Formats: sequence, structure tokens, C-alpha cells
Amino acid sequence: MANWAKRLIKQLENDTFLSRLHQFEGSISKVLSLGMVVVILAIVFDLVVVLIQAIFTTAPGAFLGQTVIDIFGLFLTVLIALEILENITAYIQKHVVQVELVIATALTAVGRKFIILDLTKVSGTTLIGLAIAIFALAISYWLVRVSHR
Repeated sequence: MANWAKRLIKQLENDTFLSRLHQFEGSISKVLSLGMVVVILAIVFDLVVVLIQAIFTTAPGAFLGQTVIDIFGLFLTVLIALEILENITAYIQKHVVQVELVIATALTAVGRKFIILDLTKVSGTTLIGLAIAIFALAISYWLVRVSHR
């Protein structure tokens, strides 16, 4: 048997293969975390720009309308991105997906959607769907919390 074939067979043995797979997962997780840092910085920059524009260009008394909702949406977007980064970091450290944190992130995302929602442009079925999503996520979160005790 050729030397390269022996090396290939050795690489495909369970322990070696799993070790290489573990290294690959770690590398991808690190790339994802760096990508999330870039995304977070971009969102924070956008938030600062929107905040400065709102302060200097919004007429007195008009700030409390859509501008505040947009700013709240950006704040929650930063929090969601930070939670995703925390998920990735936890995976790098423990090699486990933290279901409770994933559900909490999803709850924050759906809550953000409710906050920034323009009620004049959505149907009742969309609102019902979002309400069902929040209810299902809340029950899931509660079940995970209870099972971890």
C-alpha cells in the first residue's frame, strides 16, 4: 500500500478524525465571533450617527415620535448582537449550545420587532403570529429554566 494511502487511513481513524473536526469547529467559531465584533461595531456606529442626527436635526417636540422608536430598535439590535456573541463565546469555551441563552435572544428579537412595528402597515394575522411566537418562546424559556433547576 502506498505511503499516502496509509496516511489517509490514519487521518480517517475515529480519534484523529474527531480531533480534526473539533479543530475545524473551533476555527469556524472564532471566525464567527470576529464577524460578530465587526457587526456590533457597525451597529454601534449606526446608532451613534442616528442619535447625533436626531439630536441636531429633529424639531423640538418631534423627537418622541418615530425617532425614539428607531433609536430603541438600534439599542435592542446591539443587545441582540451581544447575546449572539455570548452564544458563540460560550460555544468556544464549553463546546455546548446554551439553549436558554438562544431562547432569550429569540425573545429579545421578537420583542424588538414588536417595539419597532408600524401598526398602520401590518395585518392582524401578523400581530397574532408575533404574539404566538412570544408565547411559545416564553413557555420554552420557562421549561428550560425549570429543567435546569
